[in-house]
Amino acid sequence: MSAKEIIFRSAKREDIPAIVRMLADDALGSQREDYQSPLPQAYYTAFEQIGNDSNHELIVAELNGEVIGTLHLVFIPSISFQGGLHAQVESVRVDKKLQGLGIGSKMMQWTIERAKIRGARIMQLTTHNSRKDAHRFYERRGFKSTHVGMKLKLG
Repeated sequence: MSAKEIIFRSAKREDIPAIVRMLADDALGSQREDYQSPLPQAYYTAFEQIGNDSNHELIVAELNGEVIGTLHLVFIPSISFQGGLHAQVESVRVDKKLQGLGIGSKMMQWTIERAKIRGARIMQLTTHNSRKDAHRFYERRGFKSTHVGMKLKLG
């Protein structure tokens, strides 16, 4: 597989089932997501909200017409970093059957370049404490564990 074969594009409504399947396809995701057919309307509502906000980009990686990866890139205007734009990466997934083939690396390279094009001065992400392989993956790409992330469930 070469980088030329993988296409990165904005997600379409018909991609939502493949995206949710990838989000649900691990120990943590299976607890958080509701992957069923048909999908709950909340996924489509979120998709519409993302699409209506120019600071949000829901991206898929496609190979031979099949969605094989996804990520959500959020641009956050900020006063910090001298008014610099922040890029936040969320929900990064590669289809389980294709993991270990370099697709995630290509996705992150593309994402970093996309953030630079948009003028972001810093890129940040969170990854669950239990995802040690993911921590190593991001560290190999230059990310540093410089902050402690915290979450509060609101409902």
